[in-house]
Amino acid sequence: MRKMMLMAALAMPMLGCANNGPAEEAWTLTTIADARSGIAKPVDLGEPGDSPGDMFVFDQPLLNASQQNIGSNSGYCVRTLPGQFSECQWTLTMADGTITVAGREAESGTSLIPIIGGTGTFVGASGVLATTPNGDRTFTQVLTLTKPKQ
Repeated sequence: MRKMMLMAALAMPMLGCANNGPAEEAWTLTTIADARSGIAKPVDLGEPGDSPGDMFVFDQPLLNASQQNIGSNSGYCVRTLPGQFSECQWTLTMADGTITVAGREAESGTSLIPIIGGTGTFVGASGVLATTPNGDRTFTQVLTLTKPKQ
């Protein structure tokens, strides 16, 4: 009997936590990285041509779905597998804060890049950015993120 009462007493605080509601809120944000303008510079560091260790640095306009400028998309990529993959890190800077992402980006198709943090409105953000080349030197970036409720 005492054992059952002890187990019930230990379970009570856990039951109370379940009724507090979600501690995070989910967001979806669609942006377009515009590589048609701004800085987009390859840096050939290894063997001539596409080789491991080559870099690509960029600081380009960040647009919303209506093609209006909402900030900048700035970062770098290091080529890991020529013609296929790079390891990248970049920051989307907007008026209400920043979102930083880092991970493996494929040369073609959609890549899923982890969100590693944010500032301002996006402080504590985590989730994933899906980036897809549009064929015109722009990239649609769909961010699915969660952040602590404020």
